[in-house]
Amino acid sequence: MRFFNKVFSVNINNLFLRQNLSRQSFTGYFKSFHNIPGPASLPGIGTLYQYLPLIGQYRFDTLHLNGFKKYKKFGPVVREQIVPGVNIIWLFDPNDIETLFRHEGKYPQRRSHLALEKYRLDRPNVYNSGGLLPTNGPEWFRIRSVLQKNLSSPQAVKRFLKGSDEIIQEWIELIGHAPVRDKNDYLPEISRLFLELTGYAMLDIRLDSFSYHEHQKHSRTSRLMKAAYQTNSCILKTDNGPQLWRKFETPLYKKLKKSQEYMEDVAIDLLSLKMSLFNDRDKYTPLTLLETYLSSPELDFKDIIGVICDFLLAGIDTTTYTTSFLLYHLARHPEVQNKVYAESLKLLKTPQSAVTEEVLKEATYTKAVLKESLRLRPISVGIGRVLQTEAVFSTYCVPPETVVVSQNQISCRLEKYFECADKFLPDRWLKGHPLYKQSHPFLLLPFGHGPRSCIARRLAEQHMIVLALKVVRNYVIGWNGGTLESKSLLINKPDGPILLTFNRR
Repeated sequence: MRFFNKVFSVNINNLFLRQNLSRQSFTGYFKSFHNIPGPASLPGIGTLYQYLPLIGQYRFDTLHLNGFKKYKKFGPVVREQIVPGVNIIWLFDPNDIETLFRHEGKYPQRRSHLALEKYRLDRPNVYNSGGLLPTNGPEWFRIRSVLQKNLSSPQAVKRFLKGSDEIIQEWIELIGHAPVRDKNDYLPEISRLFLELTGYAMLDIRLDSFSYHEHQKHSRTSRLMKAAYQTNSCILKTDNGPQLWRKFETPLYKKLKKSQEYMEDVAIDLLSLKMSLFNDRDKYTPLTLLETYLSSPELDFKDIIGVICDFLLAGIDTTTYTTSFLLYHLARHPEVQNKVYAESLKLLKTPQSAVTEEVLKEATYTKAVLKESLRLRPISVGIGRVLQTEAVFSTYCVPPETVVVSQNQISCRLEKYFECADKFLPDRWLKGHPLYKQSHPFLLLPFGHGPRSCIARRLAEQHMIVLALKVVRNYVIGWNGGTLESKSLLINKPDGPILLTFNRR
């Protein structure tokens, strides 16, 4: 093992400082990759037997609970072979998570959405690549470089603010009227909101998601929501199972394929409509997000089809589930909700007032509430990467091409990093407050980190802050259920119905 490789000079120096070691004690300090503790792997089956119903101690739909068990039993670095021959390293220490991202390189690689990638690569007449989610290397960099230009910066997302505010205000008025007000589960209504916001941001169109017709089972928006959910529910199992879908179409792969075919058909129809109007647009009107992509020489029709499908797949459920947890925490903590209401009264003169750039800037407490909700119920359990160079995690040497996954959701619930870690305390993020304490920058990473972080992060945060301010300004939010936990579908989904109540202030 070449310990003094230049790649590790910074990492090694930091390690010596943290461990108070001298360079003379360097030899023999680092441990072999094969010495990393973890669940026992059996020949031909790996650790899949430990995920079987009734007899296994782990479950694919509770990754955070799996993580807690592994951390308590094996420590901050865990090695596992869920699939024989494919090593996965789970990281719980924020210093190790930082090391992981310091080894990303120019083209951060991940091992995810593998069946989705196969589906798209098997259709070269429709797609140029597997899309932004599963693709790696220069092809990923090509797509990402174009897409992020008009979406990633704080200023870029401000242009969506006025339209998003109007859509959210429309939704807020809707939930105050029967029959929506008396629903037992608000999750579908929150999904409709974020489908509408995604369609507006990406395609500059209204999908009419709130109408009576679109609430019907076989409407376009109802089927789009179902297709996104079914695809996301298949990803984790197709990624980590025996991958028999590579040889023949398994029932799970057929389910994913059917869902993607519908999303693809809708994307092609909507894109064709927008392209037919593109040449007739007023040249003095600023380009919409889709129009910037259509006018880009780096993208063609097939690239944009994949982009639209990715936005529909990632833009609906992620923000729907995150917002559900946010509203749940507000409903369960009236003292927090009252502080958000006080802030909304200060910033919004009337219940119908628009959230402007200035309002967003001043919404300090509401931002802290969102941050605390993301700490307790992040979008996913962590972030995965495929190592491109050898790395050292808590003295263990891990070779290139190893899949490494951070476990931020578990780390953010540990008392060693956050006092009263299981309590919802937004004040902990307010500088100057007695609860405030500077946390490690690689603990809370709900949208990922680095060049492969969520491309629509700022837009999603903007949407959720606007919604929180406006909904609390208009309603007292209540909760009619028990404790809401998360269920792993690659992303974290609430494990029960969203039993909210909205009483007009």
